[in-house]
Amino acid sequence: MRAQSRAGQGNMPQTGKAAAPFDMTGYWMSLVTEDWRFRMFIPPKGDYTGVPLNAEARKIADSWNPAKDEAEGNQCKSFGAANILRVPGRIHITWQDDQTLKLETDAGTQTRLFYFGAPRGNGGDWQGVSKATWEFMPAAITSVLGTRFGSDNRYGSLKVVTTKLKPGYLRTNGVPYSAEATVMEYFDRVTEPNGDMLLIVTTTVEDPVYLRQPFMTSVHFKKQPDASGWNPTACASR
Repeated sequence: MRAQSRAGQGNMPQTGKAAAPFDMTGYWMSLVTEDWRFRMFIPPKGDYTGVPLNAEARKIADSWNPAKDEAEGNQCKSFGAANILRVPGRIHITWQDDQTLKLETDAGTQTRLFYFGAPRGNGGDWQGVSKATWEFMPAAITSVLGTRFGSDNRYGSLKVVTTKLKPGYLRTNGVPYSAEATVMEYFDRVTEPNGDMLLIVTTTVEDPVYLRQPFMTSVHFKKQPDASGWNPTACASR
Protein backbone atom coordinates (compact mmCIF):
# COMPACT_ATOMS: atom_id res chain seq x y z
CA MET A 1 0.00 0.00 0.00
CA ARG A 2 2.86 2.38 0.85
CA ALA A 3 4.49 1.55 -2.49
CA GLN A 4 1.27 2.26 -4.35
CA SER A 5 0.90 5.55 -2.46
CA ARG A 6 4.40 6.65 -3.39
CA ALA A 7 3.79 5.69 -7.02
CA GLY A 8 0.61 7.69 -7.09
CA GLN A 9 2.33 10.74 -5.66
CA GLY A 10 5.11 10.45 -8.22
CA ASN A 11 2.58 10.66 -11.03
CA MET A 12 1.00 13.83 -9.71
CA PRO A 13 1.55 16.73 -12.13
CA GLN A 14 4.13 19.28 -11.00
CA THR A 15 3.58 23.00 -10.98
CA GLY A 16 5.55 25.14 -13.40
CA LYS A 17 7.74 26.36 -10.56
CA ALA A 18 8.47 22.88 -9.16
CA ALA A 19 9.27 21.46 -12.61
CA ALA A 20 11.74 24.22 -13.56
CA PRO A 21 15.09 22.78 -14.71
CA PHE A 22 16.84 26.05 -13.92
CA ASP A 23 16.26 29.28 -12.01
CA MET A 24 15.71 32.29 -14.25
CA THR A 25 14.47 34.66 -11.56
CA GLY A 26 16.29 37.89 -10.77
CA TYR A 27 17.52 40.93 -12.68
CA TRP A 28 19.02 40.59 -16.16
CA MET A 29 20.68 43.21 -18.38
CA SER A 30 20.40 43.03 -22.17
CA LEU A 31 23.61 42.50 -24.14
CA VAL A 32 23.23 44.05 -27.57
CA THR A 33 25.44 41.67 -29.53
CA GLU A 34 23.25 41.48 -32.64
CA ASP A 35 21.30 43.95 -34.81
CA TRP A 36 22.93 46.95 -33.10
CA ARG A 37 21.69 49.51 -35.62
CA PHE A 38 18.10 48.30 -35.35
CA ARG A 39 18.05 48.09 -31.54
CA MET A 40 20.22 50.92 -30.24
CA PHE A 41 18.84 53.52 -32.64
CA ILE A 42 15.53 54.13 -34.37
CA PRO A 43 16.18 53.10 -37.99
CA PRO A 44 15.11 55.41 -40.82
CA LYS A 45 11.60 55.07 -42.15
CA GLY A 46 11.45 52.30 -44.73
CA ASP A 47 14.47 50.39 -43.39
CA TYR A 48 13.04 46.91 -42.85
CA THR A 49 16.08 44.96 -44.00
CA GLY A 50 15.92 41.32 -42.95
CA VAL A 51 12.21 41.25 -42.13
CA PRO A 52 10.17 39.14 -44.62
CA LEU A 53 7.36 41.66 -45.09
CA ASN A 54 4.73 41.37 -47.77
CA ALA A 55 3.68 44.29 -49.98
CA GLU A 56 0.94 45.50 -47.62
CA ALA A 57 3.30 45.52 -44.64
CA ARG A 58 5.94 47.46 -46.57
CA LYS A 59 3.33 50.03 -47.47
CA ILE A 60 2.48 50.46 -43.75
CA ALA A 61 6.14 50.68 -42.75
CA ASP A 62 6.79 53.29 -45.45
CA SER A 63 4.03 55.49 -44.01
CA TRP A 64 5.18 55.28 -40.35
CA ASN A 65 4.33 58.45 -38.42
CA PRO A 66 5.46 58.52 -34.76
CA ALA A 67 3.60 61.77 -34.07
CA LYS A 68 0.37 60.10 -35.18
CA ASP A 69 1.07 57.14 -32.87
CA GLU A 70 1.60 59.50 -29.94
CA ALA A 71 -1.58 61.43 -30.70
CA GLU A 72 -3.53 58.14 -30.72
CA GLY A 73 -1.94 56.93 -27.47
CA ASN A 74 -0.03 54.18 -29.29
CA GLN A 75 3.53 55.12 -28.32
CA CYS A 76 3.99 51.56 -26.97
CA LYS A 77 3.59 49.89 -30.38
CA SER A 78 7.21 48.71 -30.44
CA PHE A 79 7.03 47.52 -26.82
CA GLY A 80 4.65 44.62 -27.45
CA ALA A 81 5.53 40.95 -26.91
CA ALA A 82 6.90 40.52 -30.44
CA ASN A 83 9.65 43.10 -29.89
CA ILE A 84 9.92 44.09 -26.22
CA LEU A 85 12.90 41.86 -25.40
CA ARG A 86 14.85 43.43 -28.26
CA VAL A 87 14.48 46.86 -26.66
CA PRO A 88 17.73 47.52 -24.73
CA GLY A 89 17.29 47.61 -20.97
CA ARG A 90 16.81 45.32 -18.00
CA ILE A 91 14.25 42.69 -17.17
CA HIS A 92 13.11 41.40 -13.78
CA ILE A 93 11.76 37.84 -13.54
CA THR A 94 9.84 36.48 -10.54
CA TRP A 95 7.28 33.79 -9.78
CA GLN A 96 3.89 35.48 -9.27
CA ASP A 97 2.59 32.10 -8.07
CA ASP A 98 3.51 28.44 -8.63
CA GLN A 99 1.95 28.43 -12.09
CA THR A 100 2.73 31.97 -13.28
CA LEU A 101 6.09 33.42 -14.17
CA LYS A 102 6.23 37.22 -14.33
CA LEU A 103 8.64 39.16 -16.54
CA GLU A 104 8.87 42.94 -16.11
CA THR A 105 10.84 45.33 -18.31
CA ASP A 106 12.22 48.68 -17.29
CA ALA A 107 12.00 49.78 -20.94
CA GLY A 108 8.39 50.81 -21.41
CA THR A 109 7.45 49.47 -17.94
CA GLN A 110 5.80 46.41 -19.48
CA THR A 111 4.68 43.25 -17.63
CA ARG A 112 4.38 39.81 -19.21
CA LEU A 113 2.75 36.84 -17.48
CA PHE A 114 3.66 33.30 -18.56
CA TYR A 115 0.94 30.81 -17.53
CA PHE A 116 1.84 27.15 -17.01
CA GLY A 117 -1.77 26.36 -16.15
CA ALA A 118 -4.79 27.58 -18.04
CA PRO A 119 -3.98 31.07 -19.39
CA ARG A 120 -5.94 33.90 -17.84
CA GLY A 121 -7.05 37.11 -19.51
CA ASN A 122 -8.59 37.88 -22.86
CA GLY A 123 -5.56 39.48 -24.49
CA GLY A 124 -6.01 42.36 -26.91
CA ASP A 125 -3.22 44.33 -25.24
CA TRP A 126 0.50 44.79 -25.98
CA GLN A 127 1.57 41.57 -24.23
CA GLY A 128 -1.30 39.29 -25.28
CA VAL A 129 -1.84 35.89 -23.65
CA SER A 130 1.20 33.66 -23.05
CA LYS A 131 1.16 29.89 -22.52
CA ALA A 132 4.34 28.45 -20.96
CA THR A 133 5.76 24.92 -20.86
CA TRP A 134 9.11 23.35 -19.96
CA GLU A 135 10.71 21.27 -22.70
CA PHE A 136 13.39 18.76 -21.65
CA MET A 137 16.22 17.08 -23.51
CA PRO A 138 16.44 13.25 -23.37
CA ALA A 139 18.59 11.95 -20.52
CA ALA A 140 21.29 10.64 -22.89
CA ILE A 141 21.83 14.11 -24.37
CA THR A 142 21.72 15.75 -20.96
CA SER A 143 24.53 13.51 -19.69
CA VAL A 144 26.73 14.61 -22.59
CA LEU A 145 25.99 18.30 -22.03
CA GLY A 146 26.96 17.99 -18.37
CA THR A 147 26.18 20.81 -15.98
CA ARG A 148 26.90 23.71 -18.34
CA PHE A 149 23.15 24.13 -18.85
CA GLY A 150 20.56 24.19 -16.09
CA SER A 151 21.18 23.68 -12.41
CA ASP A 152 20.52 20.02 -11.66
CA ASN A 153 21.78 18.04 -14.66
CA ARG A 154 18.43 18.36 -16.44
CA TYR A 155 18.68 20.43 -19.60
CA GLY A 156 15.46 22.13 -20.53
CA SER A 157 14.11 25.25 -22.17
CA LEU A 158 11.20 27.45 -21.29
CA LYS A 159 8.84 27.60 -24.25
CA VAL A 160 6.37 30.49 -24.38
CA VAL A 161 3.69 30.89 -27.06
CA THR A 162 1.91 34.26 -27.14
CA THR A 163 -1.25 35.08 -29.08
CA LYS A 164 -4.15 37.58 -28.94
CA LEU A 165 -1.86 40.58 -29.30
CA LYS A 166 -2.74 44.17 -30.00
CA PRO A 167 -1.15 45.11 -33.36
CA GLY A 168 2.30 46.59 -32.92
CA TYR A 169 5.77 46.97 -34.41
CA LEU A 170 8.58 44.47 -34.93
CA ARG A 171 10.97 47.42 -35.02
CA THR A 172 10.77 50.94 -33.63
CA ASN A 173 10.39 52.43 -37.11
CA GLY A 174 6.91 51.14 -37.81
CA VAL A 175 7.53 47.62 -39.18
CA PRO A 176 4.13 46.06 -38.40
CA TYR A 177 2.75 42.86 -36.94
CA SER A 178 -0.97 42.16 -36.77
CA ALA A 179 -3.42 40.85 -34.18
CA GLU A 180 -3.10 37.46 -35.93
CA ALA A 181 0.60 37.16 -35.07
CA THR A 182 1.91 34.29 -32.97
CA VAL A 183 5.12 34.77 -30.97
CA MET A 184 7.03 31.63 -29.96
CA GLU A 185 10.00 32.04 -27.61
CA TYR A 186 12.57 29.67 -26.13
CA PHE A 187 14.41 30.79 -22.98
CA ASP A 188 17.71 29.03 -22.20
CA ARG A 189 20.12 29.68 -19.33
CA VAL A 190 23.86 29.23 -19.90
CA THR A 191 26.73 29.54 -17.42
CA GLU A 192 29.98 30.79 -18.96
CA PRO A 193 33.41 29.43 -17.87
CA ASN A 194 34.07 32.68 -15.96
CA GLY A 195 30.85 32.23 -13.97
CA ASP A 196 28.73 34.75 -15.89
CA MET A 197 25.16 33.58 -16.29
CA LEU A 198 23.39 34.33 -19.56
CA LEU A 199 19.76 34.07 -20.59
CA ILE A 200 19.33 33.44 -24.32
CA VAL A 201 15.92 34.08 -25.86
CA THR A 202 15.17 32.81 -29.36
CA THR A 203 12.01 34.27 -30.86
CA THR A 204 9.98 33.31 -33.93
CA VAL A 205 7.13 35.53 -35.08
CA GLU A 206 4.58 34.16 -37.53
CA ASP A 207 2.03 36.55 -38.98
CA PRO A 208 -0.26 35.49 -41.85
CA VAL A 209 -1.27 39.12 -42.40
CA TYR A 210 2.09 40.86 -42.81
CA LEU A 211 4.90 38.27 -43.01
CA ARG A 212 5.77 36.07 -46.00
CA GLN A 213 7.59 33.60 -43.72
CA PRO A 214 8.51 33.28 -40.02
CA PHE A 215 10.79 36.00 -38.62
CA MET A 216 13.42 34.67 -36.21
CA THR A 217 15.67 36.65 -33.86
CA SER A 218 17.71 36.03 -30.71
CA VAL A 219 18.73 38.20 -27.76
CA HIS A 220 21.04 37.74 -24.79
CA PHE A 221 20.80 38.91 -21.18
CA LYS A 222 23.43 38.80 -18.42
CA LYS A 223 22.43 38.03 -14.82
CA GLN A 224 22.84 40.94 -12.40
CA PRO A 225 23.55 40.48 -8.67
CA ASP A 226 20.89 43.01 -7.65
CA ALA A 227 18.55 45.73 -8.91
CA SER A 228 21.34 48.21 -9.67
CA GLY A 229 20.60 50.10 -12.88
CA TRP A 230 16.91 49.20 -12.85
CA ASN A 231 15.26 52.26 -14.38
CA PRO A 232 11.56 51.96 -15.35
CA THR A 233 10.89 54.30 -18.26
CA ALA A 234 7.68 55.05 -20.10
CA CYS A 235 7.18 54.02 -23.73
CA ALA A 236 8.44 56.41 -26.40
CA SER A 237 7.82 56.26 -30.13
CA ARG A 238 10.89 58.33 -31.10
